[in-house]
Amino acid sequence: MNPFWKSLALVLVAAFLVGLLARPVEEPAWQWVREQEPALQLESLEDLLGQGIIVGVMGGFRSIFANLLWIRGSEYWKEQDLPGMQTMIRLVTAIDPRPSFFWMNGARITSLDMPHWRIREQGGRQNVPEVVQERIFEEQNLAGIEILHRAMVYHPNNPQYPLEIGLIKARRMDDLEGALKYYRKASEMPNAPAYAARVYAQLLRRLGRDQEAYEWLAGIYPTLDPDNIYDRAEVMLRRIRELEEDLNIPPEERIPELARDSARK
Repeated sequence: MNPFWKSLALVLVAAFLVGLLARPVEEPAWQWVREQEPALQLESLEDLLGQGIIVGVMGGFRSIFANLLWIRGSEYWKEQDLPGMQTMIRLVTAIDPRPSFFWMNGARITSLDMPHWRIREQGGRQNVPEVVQERIFEEQNLAGIEILHRAMVYHPNNPQYPLEIGLIKARRMDDLEGALKYYRKASEMPNAPAYAARVYAQLLRRLGRDQEAYEWLAGIYPTLDPDNIYDRAEVMLRRIRELEEDLNIPPEERIPELARDSARK
């Protein structure tokens, strides 16, 4: 019996007792705890997390539990323990889905680190056929995207998740069409970083869709603040000018440069 899971079981039971003192807890939850073996199995724990029972018992201790588990997960990462790390990512995000840190790092470990762990376990790059390595990387990239999709259920208005999916698809899977969908989704969110719209236009250009890229940038540029360093209006204007040259836009039809506050005074 793994000592860690035994300790986790004891901590969960202690949390249950604290929750019982703080407020009434449904009898089925306590009945379940009494009937289980000393070591709580992940499958059973995840079933109850889905029903909200264990999370209700933990109450305000969710964040503490999740952080303690993530610390334990760092040991799995150092040991390149793929099953242990997979389990920990799923468990931590189930216990406390609120922090972006768990989702983003879980997805990155899954897509960036785990492929190398799998290839090492199969004999290393020199012994694993290239086609098999490519399949492993694809599988892990898709697994990382799946984590980010689950994150979006809890954080539907956070642009960092579609941006991360777009990054995986564009850079690691060479799926520019797939990346377009997510960069556009992110760029249309109210709190999206300005670079999301610029990257979307760049992807359109890489796909040979210059007219679409121009119309997209022309629609966004007037909404930028030229005095805001984060909007990077000068960068967007430079890309607009490049497209105007490539598309042979007449000078009189080109987008006018935004006036800065100093110029208006």
